[in-house]
Amino acid sequence: MGRKALWWLLALGLLGGLNAEAASPVWAIRGAHNTVYLAGSIHLLPANDAALPPAFEHAYADSALLVMELDLGKFDAMEAMSWMSSHGELPKGTTLRDVLGEARYTRVNAAAENLGLMMAGLKTAAPWMVGIELSDAAYMHEGFDPDQGVEEQLVQRAQADHKPTAGLETLEEQLGGLVALSTDNQVRMLDQTLDELKDIKSEMRDVVSAWRHGDAAKLAALLSSEYQAFPALYQPLVIERNQRWLPQVEALLKSNDNSMVVVGALHLVGHGGLLEQLRMRGYKVTQLN
Repeated sequence: MGRKALWWLLALGLLGGLNAEAASPVWAIRGAHNTVYLAGSIHLLPANDAALPPAFEHAYADSALLVMELDLGKFDAMEAMSWMSSHGELPKGTTLRDVLGEARYTRVNAAAENLGLMMAGLKTAAPWMVGIELSDAAYMHEGFDPDQGVEEQLVQRAQADHKPTAGLETLEEQLGGLVALSTDNQVRMLDQTLDELKDIKSEMRDVVSAWRHGDAAKLAALLSSEYQAFPALYQPLVIERNQRWLPQVEALLKSNDNSMVVVGALHLVGHGGLLEQLRMRGYKVTQLN
């Protein structure tokens, strides 16, 4: 399973509130002696439409450090797979069929078969893990390339440029909110994933288009409603993570060097978003063209 697809599930509302006139999902925050650029990300992009908006080039070129949700420059795929395997399993003696019931299990099985996934590998997986697997397969099936996502492009460039990278959280911190969900809420999340699979191609292409054009109304309609209808996800996956990240962003603003911070943009502009929190603390925030 690719690590990029799970980011989509962690940021269902990637860009839920850009201004209608916005030219880019990148903001500059002025510190006393430096600038921190906050950039809203789409974690997967179609291979034939992967060019980043020009504001990303400016922010990257003007920054001495690239910061992401996870530090992909030091990401250990084997370690991540081991962690997910140990935390994404149901209790011993419990199967996915037991948890879902026959009707829902049959629906999951049909979706998996349609995407070329073997249910044998998911028979003891927790519902949140099954949702990630289905989404991952669906995005790949529809031509969205994890290697062309915003962070992947930037980290590859940073490595070539010998530019240092950093992360705002560990994998355990990022996925802990899903692991901690009650079984009922995990099943509800899986149901939501199943409902969205049939429209995933058109919706993702709409998201990419709106991201490029700063279409706030369309993005809000596509994405923000997901969390509004599911507050049990919004608190641990957005609000609590923002609260952990904010002191780190403020520390960057006290540095002498410029930094670029790239996160799913609901973390920037949604309720309790980083931009709102920084403005409340007196920082000047300017959206780039």
